[in-house]
Amino acid sequence: MRYIDEFQDSGLSRRLLDDITRSLTRSWSLMEVCGGQTHSIIRHGIDQMLPDGIELIHGPGCPVCVTPLNVIDKALEIASRSGVVFCSFGDMLRVPGSHRDLFRVKSEGADIRVVYSPLDALNLARREPHRQVVFFAVGFETTAPAIAMAARQARRLGLRNFSLLVSHVRVPPAIEAVMRSPGCRVQAFLAAGHVCSVMGTAEYPALADAYRVPIVVTGFEPLDILEGIRRTVRQLERGEHRVENAYPRAVPAQGNPAALRTLREVFCTTDRSWRGIGVIPRSGWRLRDAYRDLDAEHRFDVEDLTVEESAECRSGEVLQGRLKPHECRAFGTTCTPRTPLGATMVSSEGACAAYYLYRRVATPDAKETVAHD
Repeated sequence: MRYIDEFQDSGLSRRLLDDITRSLTRSWSLMEVCGGQTHSIIRHGIDQMLPDGIELIHGPGCPVCVTPLNVIDKALEIASRSGVVFCSFGDMLRVPGSHRDLFRVKSEGADIRVVYSPLDALNLARREPHRQVVFFAVGFETTAPAIAMAARQARRLGLRNFSLLVSHVRVPPAIEAVMRSPGCRVQAFLAAGHVCSVMGTAEYPALADAYRVPIVVTGFEPLDILEGIRRTVRQLERGEHRVENAYPRAVPAQGNPAALRTLREVFCTTDRSWRGIGVIPRSGWRLRDAYRDLDAEHRFDVEDLTVEESAECRSGEVLQGRLKPHECRAFGTTCTPRTPLGATMVSSEGACAAYYLYRRVATPDAKETVAHD
């Protein structure tokens, strides 16, 4: 894997760190939006190596973590019904609902299957026409095109036993919600490269101008992240607030035109509730009326199901960058991957899971060398 190794080169990492240090004249707070970037940062100790004065704030870019509690409970209700095959990506199975999770429902006899693509669920519906197959459609802009394609295929094939429980969310409205939140300390953003590979960068200049924040599209390897930080700090020190693409090998400015056409055919924007945060206007997608027959909430009559969030779990503050995971009293005690209070402890992109996995129970003072795996 020489290509990956090149983006984890410790010598180049040190040169980027030296450049960041030389350009720094004051303190700055940056938010990495994506949970995948958070895991890379914690895994490689990037936040510990940065010069004093740069704080990385972990953002709400984990779609599993922000899936609201009532949607999890809707999934549990649908999955429990006779004759249903409930399909999901694996990282949703441990996300706690009000009283249980999908693993527990599966152990009670429900037919819950982990799939790697919504098209796997679609093929299952074709093979088992006498059963209702439901796919749990969770994700940001990265997974939405494949799910939109599955909806198109289901329509083309005339499948009446396939439906989608949709909880898709969008990154730009989340950035705006962060900037509008009380006490916001974020001065710049590292934008998620995989999201922009689908959507392009057209939605970000207006945000950069409105809130006077640099937005740098960034990848996921150590050198990608350090280069994103370097460009962000350079803008901040110059008093600039532009959108820059530091991930050109994967992100064209116009995004993926074919994926965008499919998304616009199947989905339209809607207000969406984010777990621990609340409702963010136009921050999600729902199926268009032409695809309403594929809406699992409508098909199984669970649209009006409502629940109360746990008062003990502080994942909403973590998702908004107000709290580091280890600063929560429940972290590592009453809240662990085996006994999670919130999704941020069990999602593969959750900040709490990253801190627990890499034993980040406190923020060390010492600056260490980037881990090279």
